[in-house]
Amino acid sequence: MEFIKYAGLSARQFDISIGASNGYILRMQKNKASIGSDVIENILRTYPQLNVVWLLTGEGVMLNTEKASNFDEFDSLPRDKQLQIERIIERKIIERQEQERKRLLKEVTREIEQAQKKMGK
Repeated sequence: MEFIKYAGLSARQFDISIGASNGYILRMQKNKASIGSDVIENILRTYPQLNVVWLLTGEGVMLNTEKASNFDEFDSLPRDKQLQIERIIERKIIERQEQERKRLLKEVTREIEQAQKKMGK
């Protein structure tokens, strides 16, 4: 919400800009819920000026500067915050691997079905 206010956006405008459903950000805030890693990825893709460490942990500065490096900030974080970020990254890698596995499974299944149709003709 801090960045939304800084950017001069309404929560609705922000939801639209990151491809989230209407009221998503307000629901997450109201329920004190975690934002999904896919939404975090969309936020960072849409607003690259946001500091990823700040977005994930609330630590450091909100916006990237030309001189500041996310890696430098990461290294200066307490170990528990570093572990939190690493867990998020690992979860995102696993999600992407699962998505790729499902895509490949569909592709192979389609190829098998096509081959079986050709053999049956």
